[in-house]
Amino acid sequence: MAFGPRIPGSSASKETVEYIRAELDKFGWQVEVQQFDHEGVVLNNLVAHQNSNPPDVLIGAHYDTRQISDQENDSALRSLPVPGANDGTSGTAVLMELARSLEGQDSNIWLVFFDGEDQGHINDWDWSVGAQYFADNLVVTPKSVIVIDMIGDQDLNIYREKQSDQDLCGQIWKSAEELGLSDSFIDQEKYAMLDDHLPFVQLGIPSCLLIDFDYPYWHTQSDVLEHISSESLQAVGDVLLKWLSDYSD
Repeated sequence: MAFGPRIPGSSASKETVEYIRAELDKFGWQVEVQQFDHEGVVLNNLVAHQNSNPPDVLIGAHYDTRQISDQENDSALRSLPVPGANDGTSGTAVLMELARSLEGQDSNIWLVFFDGEDQGHINDWDWSVGAQYFADNLVVTPKSVIVIDMIGDQDLNIYREKQSDQDLCGQIWKSAEELGLSDSFIDQEKYAMLDDHLPFVQLGIPSCLLIDFDYPYWHTQSDVLEHISSESLQAVGDVLLKWLSDYSD
């Protein structure tokens, strides 16, 4: 958050890329930067892995933040960039902590940090530009994909997303139930989302989006750290680690 809004191509975005790469280097992950041009802007996806094997699991999150606060009630604030504590930071933080937690395990897991998810309908951009580019250029195909986005709400309510693979989601929700987290992982479908899982869904790869879209500060100036719960981040990380232990083999 201290780097400022992570708009694609900005200095804050570049500093974030270097920060993520440096942190994952500490934990022994091999990090590749997938750089590409979109509409004259240079974007960067980061791909972290522990070996050269094809991935069994890809866990992804976007790190960019939206350059306008289009959901602001105060029209004077709508032109300002979203701080992005939840929308762009929460998933990134959990991925970085997963990297630390999985240090030295030599797993067939890829952690992917996507750029350009949150700029849809600005300057004729689509949503999920980075994930789409990544999916379009896959050399090896993961067996399953999990995308996490906006999972830091103090009142965490993650419903099953309608376009996700429901068998894969069922495994994750079962892991949550066994951890006593059914109040946060609600076993009902609610939303169909445009997010970074869709490029993989379209390739026929079983994919599941974990998102709490009932976040009252979405795309506003109030998406700040004081509205984020470390317990929510911990819950999502715990569920992912349990799912990896129970099902990823």
